[in-house]
Amino acid sequence: MNLYHLRYFVTLAHLEHYTKAAEKLMITQPSLSHAISVLEKELGVSLFEKEGRNVVLTKCGKIFLSDVDKSLELLDSNIRTLKMISTGEGRIDLAFLRTLGTDFVPFLTKIFLQNNPEKSINFHFYTGVTGDIIDGLKNKKYDLAFCSKIKEEQSIEFIPIAKQDLVLIVPTDHPLAHRDTIDLAETIPYPQILFTKKSGLRPVIDDLFRKIGKTPKIAYEVEEDQVIAGLVSNNFGIAICPNMTMLNSMNLKIIQITNPIIERDFYLAVMKDKYLTPVVQNFKNFVLEHKQI
Repeated sequence: MNLYHLRYFVTLAHLEHYTKAAEKLMITQPSLSHAISVLEKELGVSLFEKEGRNVVLTKCGKIFLSDVDKSLELLDSNIRTLKMISTGEGRIDLAFLRTLGTDFVPFLTKIFLQNNPEKSINFHFYTGVTGDIIDGLKNKKYDLAFCSKIKEEQSIEFIPIAKQDLVLIVPTDHPLAHRDTIDLAETIPYPQILFTKKSGLRPVIDDLFRKIGKTPKIAYEVEEDQVIAGLVSNNFGIAICPNMTMLNSMNLKIIQITNPIIERDFYLAVMKDKYLTPVVQNFKNFVLEHKQI
């Protein structure tokens, strides 16, 4: 079915006059008559009937007009949206680790929006652990993500963006609470709360214990760093976690780990060889220009 014929039909249906409709469409009246005839032949029904010098819709024509109007409105809306996207506007679905949601992500996205005041750009934010975030990327739920690196993921490009400090947290009445620095080996006698294996931090922490040749006493395994901090503050154990601003307001002592040396990077994650809309590509480029490592 010819799209132009549908637009001709709608114009004629609203003006109810072949000459006026042809003038508005900037085509000849015979061309308009031919287009309507072809459309009627294809549908197998009459869409118009004469009424004096004008034409009016038949019953079938009225039914058809209602659906065609809606279809063309939807089509035109989608065309406008795609044209907007092609100019670097639109929606960015961004996933990130919750620890990055207090400072890093809000600051970065705010500056990006401030640098593009003339564009209509909307961020949709999602948080989670690295395993879930990577699944969302692969399922096209997210455009980009900030998370830990999973070495086995060959379909994902991981670009190091910044570093994040890892610290030991203990309750304020814990035997280690008087310390400001500590060797990781000194934590072995105490029950510890670790991130689950689904977390991108777990391999980093496991590697720290491998470096000192020790195995921690695992009391609990938890996905969320906020939950870990809450459990530690209530004496369920001690934990290694990112040095988050929220820790300063909790019943905790933050202790720097001096050995082994901790290097924890987080990454911009994006699917390899997949099309990115202009606005997503622009944000990716912006992030790379502002990366801290």
